[in-house]
Amino acid sequence: MVVSKKLMKVGPWGGAGGHPWDDGGHSGIRSITVSYDRSIDSISVEYDRDGLDVPGERHGGAGGNHTTQIKLSFPDEYLTAVSGHYSPVAHGGSPVIRSLAFRSSQRAYGPFGAAEGTPFTFPVDGGVIVGFCGRSGWQLDAVGLYVAALRPERMYDRVHKIGLSAYRAVMHRIGPQQQQQEQEKQLNGNAMITHRT
Repeated sequence: MVVSKKLMKVGPWGGAGGHPWDDGGHSGIRSITVSYDRSIDSISVEYDRDGLDVPGERHGGAGGNHTTQIKLSFPDEYLTAVSGHYSPVAHGGSPVIRSLAFRSSQRAYGPFGAAEGTPFTFPVDGGVIVGFCGRSGWQLDAVGLYVAALRPERMYDRVHKIGLSAYRAVMHRIGPQQQQQEQEKQLNGNAMITHRT
């Protein structure tokens, strides 16, 4: 998986309570831990930064009767969509994140919490979710995302990985005498080009 260094920040969805937090963008997500009941009490995300494990802080309170950890098969599995609902838990209160669901390149996870209130969804077409931000206090008040474009491996990178071993295998098969003939042909070709100019 190769992700672009250029990131786009989207959201947040939810209410204005709690304090802002921002995990920033990384090169991928390894796992997400969600504590919930009738709303999302907390979220913590384990990131990847260029092959290194980066544990994120827990955002939200210590409540929640249920805790689920989603372990992605990183780097083959990556996060492609986040959806959920937000609304006040009590009448007249500030909206909080009531539910969250995640979709990866391989499967769906959730929903966790109570799917009540205003729905939101952010699917990423041709990209990958590489970070979270939001607001939290006793609960997860709001959630936002960092998104990066998913680039196919550049031809140069692929050739670089397999090219040297393939070249050595070919040279080994054709033997030293033919290698020398090939080199002489190349030298003669270069000499002719030089002579013409």
